[in-house]
Amino acid sequence: MNTTDRPKVGVGVIIVKDDKVLLGKRKNSHGSGAWCFPGGHLEFGETWEECARRETAEEVGLELVNVSFARVTNDIFPEEQKHYITIYMRADYGSGEVTLMEPEKCERWEWFSWDALPAPLFIPMQNLMALGYRP
Repeated sequence: MNTTDRPKVGVGVIIVKDDKVLLGKRKNSHGSGAWCFPGGHLEFGETWEECARRETAEEVGLELVNVSFARVTNDIFPEEQKHYITIYMRADYGSGEVTLMEPEKCERWEWFSWDALPAPLFIPMQNLMALGYRP
């Protein structure tokens, strides 16, 4: 790893609907095969809330309400030589139908109870769980 490399900033969106959260199964990227929240890279000049709304619309076609800051994790992927700071935003489902908008990046989307999350979880989600977070 180049010592001048800096961590990237990701935003994960914890969408709550009927006491369940939305997770997607990743593919063709680091963490392939792992489950995670919708989300992506924070763009230049974008607020965390704007990023959460944009990524959710791009990935699953949903509109959010009550978007607020939840937690931050420090996520290191040794095998992939990647380092992310993940900002978690919690939101309530607003409207729309879950749609697989980026099939090249995600296998499928499903709603899960917080107490019955699938495995394996993406490293940032594992780190969030280790903090004892509950939506």
